[in-house]
This record gives sequence, structure tokens and C-alpha cells, in this order.
Amino acid sequence: MLTIVPTPIGNLEDITLRSISAFLEADYIAAEDTRRTSILLRYLRVSRPLISFHRHNEVSRTAELVAHIKGGYRVALSCDAGIPAISDPGYQLISACIQEGLPFTVLPGPSAVLTALVGSGLPCHKFYFAGFLPVKSGKRAAELRQAATRPWTSVYFESPYRLVGSLSILTEICPSIPVCVAREISKKFEEYRRGTAGKVLAHFTVHPPKGEIVLLIHGNFSYPLE
Repeated sequence: MLTIVPTPIGNLEDITLRSISAFLEADYIAAEDTRRTSILLRYLRVSRPLISFHRHNEVSRTAELVAHIKGGYRVALSCDAGIPAISDPGYQLISACIQEGLPFTVLPGPSAVLTALVGSGLPCHKFYFAGFLPVKSGKRAAELRQAATRPWTSVYFESPYRLVGSLSILTEICPSIPVCVAREISKKFEEYRRGTAGKVLAHFTVHPPKGEIVLLIHGNFSYPLE
């Protein structure tokens, strides 16, 4: 049996009772970063064998974990923060379980995407999520231009080292477009910076961003793109 276990995105107190039970009942815990997961497990006073499961070994580990599940063992899959398979490893293992007819369940839990979307104050009845923005400036500019013309909210993960660059590109495209930068969600220095692309850019140009960031953009076909 495979259980997909969401973990807190910042505040350890956001762990759910079902997630704790899944860890306690597991024979093995597959973790994106065993060091980070060990911190959470120590907090929960849970001691179980850990198996590293990250993007560099996902293929080989998938076969190993499938073998464990076929053998009747309970496997809990977690990632560093949030729900596995959302911009994190997990898809291949879930797909393999489906192909092999193996049972699995997905527990609901913390999500940086949904938390940022609701906290942004931007329309959230319909939205687009595409993981991390492209690293290369050309592809990033193309993606941001598409976000500016979508008539709904686009959500991206972004590095603090590239945020100002992305806001600069967006300001060149349409300085008046509404955006929100959600930073360090659920942590001590949580921040929601809302406003036009130009105003938010001005803020982070003076106050360099730190921590984990979600960038939200509310596009509209009627914006005058430059």
C-alpha cells in the first residue's frame, strides 16, 4: 500500500492527524530529502526507515518501492514541503502503481499553491499553475507574456534571486497588471506583497526578497501590452 503524505510548507504545526498516522503505520518512508524529513519525524517522535526519493534517483527508486508494495509493505511518500508530485518527485511512482494495479491513497494537506492563491486577494475561481518559471530569460519572458493575457490568475514558484528579474520583465510587458508575491508562507516572516507589477517591483528592488516565493499574476486579454 502506498500513501501520499503531504507535509507542512513551513509551520510544523500544520501537519495533519492523518499524515501522522500514515507515518506511524508505514514500514518505509520515501523522502525527497531524508535530512529534512528526519527533522519532521523527530518533531513527531516517529522512527521509521527512510528511503531517499528525489529527481536524480526517481526511476531506480520507483522500481524498489513498487517491489516493497508488492511485498505487502506500507510505503509513505513525502516531499520536503507540501504534496508530493506537485513540482516534486512522485508522479512516476503513482503512475507505476496504477499500471501495476497496486493500491494507493492521497491524503489532503498543506499546499503553497492554494494558500498563496487564496491569500493573494486575486480572483481564484479559475487559475493556471505551471510550477517554477523558466530559468532562461527568453522562455521566462514568453511565459510571463502569456500570463498577462490569460483572463485568470497564473501561479508560479520563483527563486528569490530571479524574482526582481521576472517582475522587471512583467513590468515591461504591462506595468499596471495586478500581481502578488507570497513569501515564506506560514513561517515567521510570512509576507503578501500586492499591487501592480511596477509597484511590487519597486518594493523588491529596494528590499531584496528572501525565502520561498510564489508569484501570482492576474491577466486579462484587454491589458495594453507593450
